[in-house]
Amino acid sequence: MIELFIFILGSCIGSFLNVCIYRLPNFKSIVYPPSACPGCNTPIRFYDNIPILSFLLLRGKCRNCKAVISMRYPLVELMVGLFAVCAYLKFGLTLQALIIYLFIAALIVITFIDIDHRIIPDTISLPGIPIGFAASFFSPAITYLESLVGILVGGGSLLLVAWLYSLITHKEGMGGGDIKLLAMIGAFVGWQGVLLTIFFSSAIGTLCGLLVMIRSGKNMKLAIPFGPFLAMGAMIHIFFGNELIFWYFHTFI
Repeated sequence: MIELFIFILGSCIGSFLNVCIYRLPNFKSIVYPPSACPGCNTPIRFYDNIPILSFLLLRGKCRNCKAVISMRYPLVELMVGLFAVCAYLKFGLTLQALIIYLFIAALIVITFIDIDHRIIPDTISLPGIPIGFAASFFSPAITYLESLVGILVGGGSLLLVAWLYSLITHKEGMGGGDIKLLAMIGAFVGWQGVLLTIFFSSAIGTLCGLLVMIRSGKNMKLAIPFGPFLAMGAMIHIFFGNELIFWYFHTFI
């Protein structure tokens, strides 16, 4: 029963995150004005704004103008609700679960903004660095020293990669947003988590990049946002990192 309550609460937060995903890259307030249909600009009534359920009842269309509502809205609400349950099942009703959940919520917002606009907003990543460091004082998972080193390793490693790439190719290959994002990730998961995040994100990013290039027929100049892969790598570390390390050492070493 508590899982259902947590899912409902999480999906409500997911509804707010949809607002952030749409408004932050457009430099709009996330609190005012109230949500409205982008097609007819009619304010959305509270009973048409129930996470997931309203989308199903309205059959994915605006009540007023019948404009199609993007599947992304219920998808984000579903994802955020499920991650809330996963954080509870992994960490229980603890402060650690809340910290991890809010961190994941920020990663979800960053992921969709980066996919849409090829940017990672400083309004999330920069405040996220000191917030993650402050959270380490209340987290049993990492110490404040591990968080501090994680910030330096996270930001420094991608900064070094970006510098070497530009030095060799005379082109910009790694955006500053990715550097700040990995520094934020380091603040929350520590330096060990940063290393695993880089490994997972690089592996998944390389595989997805190859598949996209094969299907599209484009060459290595194809630009793919790396932020979503960093976010994915961090989530894999949070929920499965220790288990994967245990499996690797007991299988291959």
